[in-house]
Amino acid sequence: MTKLSVRHLLGIKNLNENDIHTILDTATQFKDVINRPIKKVPSLRDITIANVFFENSTRTRLSFELAEKRLSADVVNFSASGSSVKKGETLLDTVNNILAMKVDMIVMRHSSPGAPHYLSTRIPANVVNAGDGTHEHPTQALLDAFSMREKLGDLTGKKIAIIGDITHSRVALSNIFCLQKLGAEVMVCGPSTLIPKHLDELGVKISHNVKEALQWCDVANVLRIQLERQQIKYFPSLREYSLYYGINKAMLDDLNKEIVLMHPGPINRGVELSSDAADSSHSIILNQVENGVAVRMAVLYLLAQQ
Repeated sequence: MTKLSVRHLLGIKNLNENDIHTILDTATQFKDVINRPIKKVPSLRDITIANVFFENSTRTRLSFELAEKRLSADVVNFSASGSSVKKGETLLDTVNNILAMKVDMIVMRHSSPGAPHYLSTRIPANVVNAGDGTHEHPTQALLDAFSMREKLGDLTGKKIAIIGDITHSRVALSNIFCLQKLGAEVMVCGPSTLIPKHLDELGVKISHNVKEALQWCDVANVLRIQLERQQIKYFPSLREYSLYYGINKAMLDDLNKEIVLMHPGPINRGVELSSDAADSSHSIILNQVENGVAVRMAVLYLLAQQ
């Protein structure tokens, strides 16, 4: 296995194409490991990893914790809600106190864009960005690319539509960077209020018609409406959003081709996806969850070699 060109995983923007292929190829080997009767390897037996989460999370946190334990690392979990952060302690003081306990790697989710980048310049440990505000979520993009590659093979020339709340999604930006570096074409689709201005400067196609996007793409990656990040109303109601941008199985069956349906979770059933679409044969949503553990194992293993 070749080494990565970076000491931290702060975002897909910081990776080159070779880094991405190295992570995905390593994840393929770890997927074999987690499907064996004995699912653990001693690769990180002498490494201590702290999961420092300043925002709520289910899938990402569990996935990282499971990946760490599968690699035999020692794991420390930190949640801001029951910590000294509530007493006014700064981010840097919090993390330095954790590092004083001889922690080697920090996996961090934070509501402020750039928080992992800030931390990486001030501490000696490796930093993994598990999502920073509306900026990036690199491991989600890597597991999405891994899932697509598993289903479709080489992604060069493949057409990927990212549908939904692009403005407030950290998954969208990481996916755009990752897919373009792997040679795929990317389209974003959603209401004009939920697509950032100047996004076309990243070289993506833009559509406001979900049927047009589905007809164009090989893969539809559907994003959740992030109501918790919206301070104003970007569309009249969830019912109206569902009417114009929701995807159901009838729409998929009407296409003259087979497409792959993805979602980073959690799904708002009946809003961006109907249950019959989410649970259909088009969907690889549960594969994404399984692949998340293998991809995060690969990221942690490779960073620990740096």
